[in-house]
Amino acid sequence: MYRCQWAGNNEKMQRYHDTVWGVPEYDEQRLFRKLVLDMNQAGLSWQTILNKMENFDLAYEQFEIEKVANFDEAKIESLMQDAGIIRNRRKIEAAINNAQKIVEMHAKGLSFADYLWGFTDYQIIDNHPITASDIPTKTALSDQIAKDLKKRGFKFVGSTTIYAFLQAVGIVNDHEKNCFRYTELVKKETL
Repeated sequence: MYRCQWAGNNEKMQRYHDTVWGVPEYDEQRLFRKLVLDMNQAGLSWQTILNKMENFDLAYEQFEIEKVANFDEAKIESLMQDAGIIRNRRKIEAAINNAQKIVEMHAKGLSFADYLWGFTDYQIIDNHPITASDIPTKTALSDQIAKDLKKRGFKFVGSTTIYAFLQAVGIVNDHEKNCFRYTELVKKETL
């Protein structure tokens, strides 16, 4: 069974590839979780984040948006001491800020999921990559979403981070065409 090249031979990476990456996600909390994890990946490998994922879930209160939005300075200091996560103050503060921005969206009657999926009219963008080298690190779509998020006050949401996020939450299908997940996801799209 062929998987995308990036999944490698690591069991955790393969499990993530096989069950999570590229699966369309519409749940607010899971979308927020993935955004925070992708923000934390900036400058690091996905393997590093994957190895710390359970610690992130605990440290960030299972990514309950309202809870994270209310983190105070004492909580930030606590997170800065937590070796189980990425201890980068800017990334921690960005996660709190971004939770607050999602709460603001909710107050205006807009869900984060509808906001994100609205950029593609709820359609999955299928790039049909043959190999990993065919997969971009950012696109016009990620540029557009990153720009709009920044305009709304989100932080740590550059185009490259947003593109990785779009791939992970299934808005973009970048599984290689020979990958068994590509075939499964394309079949689901046509049902």
